[in-house]
Amino acid sequence: MLGGFWYTIVGFFVLMSYAARAVEELTKMMREVTPMNEIDKAESYRQTVSTLAEDPEKLELVYRAALEAGESEAFQQAINASHATAPDSLLYAAWFHRLKYAVARTASFVVAWAWVIPLALVNGLLFWLLSDGQRFTIQIARARQGMSTDFLALLLLAAPISAAFVLLYLTAVGRKRWWLSALIGLVTLAAGAYVLWAYPRTGSRPFQEQYLALMALHLPLLAWAGVGVFLTAEHTDPASRFAFLIKSLELFIMGGLFVIAGGVFTGITVGLFAALDVELPDLVMRLFTAGGSGLIPIIATAVIYDPTAPPARQAFDQGLSKLIALLLRILLPLTLLVLVVYLAFIPFNFRAPFDNRDVLIIYNAMLFAVVALLVGATPVSHAELSPRLARWLRFALVAVAALAVIVAVYALAAILYRTAFDRLTPNRLTFIGWNVINVGLLLLVLFYQVRAEAGQWLQGLFRAFSTGTIAYTVWTALMILALPWLFGINQGEIDSLPSMVQYIVYEHASPIILKCSASPHIYLLEQGEKRWIDTIATFEDRGYIWRDVHSVSCDDLRSIPDGTPIPADAGPPPQP
Repeated sequence: MLGGFWYTIVGFFVLMSYAARAVEELTKMMREVTPMNEIDKAESYRQTVSTLAEDPEKLELVYRAALEAGESEAFQQAINASHATAPDSLLYAAWFHRLKYAVARTASFVVAWAWVIPLALVNGLLFWLLSDGQRFTIQIARARQGMSTDFLALLLLAAPISAAFVLLYLTAVGRKRWWLSALIGLVTLAAGAYVLWAYPRTGSRPFQEQYLALMALHLPLLAWAGVGVFLTAEHTDPASRFAFLIKSLELFIMGGLFVIAGGVFTGITVGLFAALDVELPDLVMRLFTAGGSGLIPIIATAVIYDPTAPPARQAFDQGLSKLIALLLRILLPLTLLVLVVYLAFIPFNFRAPFDNRDVLIIYNAMLFAVVALLVGATPVSHAELSPRLARWLRFALVAVAALAVIVAVYALAAILYRTAFDRLTPNRLTFIGWNVINVGLLLLVLFYQVRAEAGQWLQGLFRAFSTGTIAYTVWTALMILALPWLFGINQGEIDSLPSMVQYIVYEHASPIILKCSASPHIYLLEQGEKRWIDTIATFEDRGYIWRDVHSVSCDDLRSIPDGTPIPADAGPPPQP
């Protein structure tokens, strides 16, 4: 079922690409014919601009009237012509550069609803289709009935599919690099297909479940990184990558607002029908929830991002952009205060993250939130702030980063401790990597700020965040590809084991220690063989714990081939 679905998705993506190119060519042909009234408007504004060459106030009023009338492009053409005719005029030069670098870009950002609506609807319908739990459910391989968690395929495929449609929108409306868009879209879709193919190879049921849960987080990250690669392909400087990060933060917040609005609408709708004793069928409810969720990535992208402008030329000084930056800068001193107080309490509860997994999860979530706060509070340019406010903001950013480094190292130590005294799992390996990247990113922020001169501190932050983005992307891709093979099991070695022992292998992570009730001896199961552990002291020195010991029948235990004893010079292994 999922194989045919993938062929349909790829075929649709290719078909839409060809259709988009055809529409692009048609639009180009239509634009070659300029209506006469547009020429008349431009000429009229040129005469007006020429008349007001010595009156800046009235020229400003004419511009505002042009904005209200939707004729800003004609006004800009008049300014460009006047500037070309009289390049020494300071008034014309000022207006020329103002429109070139700011106003013209912002005013021309019009959402291409002709593309947004059909793409969002198709994406929503695919979400609705994949939300059918009876047809598109991922089951843990070789797990006993009732002993595993079923995963909805939509949780894994939503991000790659949405990324393909977002890339199609960005390409059709603005950037026109079809080959790169198709390549990145196919890579993200292939990543989702790879996870569906590879997860059974992760081995035991706990590891399969951990891998699938991790992929529900990592595939969206990879899809986001793919869109970022597309948007910054021709603008690889740190400032452009940072601009993409800021727009991404805005997009996620806008998406959250859409989710809240959709949830309220769904709740009201269900409540209205419930008041009439009408229960909406599951098919309709999935259309509201899953289908509505599929609309959000495309619409949020279209509302936030201007496909015709590169990342660094997006609008950051108005609307949601300005509000988010203001709120995060207000939160910065509050975060600094909370970190100071929290660090003061750590000595009194030092072992909490070492002994309590939930506390450690909270620490890691807090670190990602702090990194997002640092990114969102950083201005895109020095022009956003006065020199005095810029100095205080730089101090707050450095202080928060310095305190967060301490918490990050503390959390990393707790994960390493729990791994050393228990075992390495997909979850722990993944979050060890994330913690190392977070520590490195925060140290890089501090390093560049120590070296940066007063007027170059923003560039230092851009370089740090750009490097961190690359590290996040590489680690995400590595975890998607490598985890099934790092924690997999050799199926050929397991097939020859007794059925009860096979069940233990699939239900429990290694190390697996076996014993039977009629014998005091214990054995490590490794590579399809049982390895006798000679003493309790050896057992404890190896770091094994008693919860790793599983009881089986003595007949089953005797049927497993003997391996090298532990230690190797312990002598002939006794039989149970």
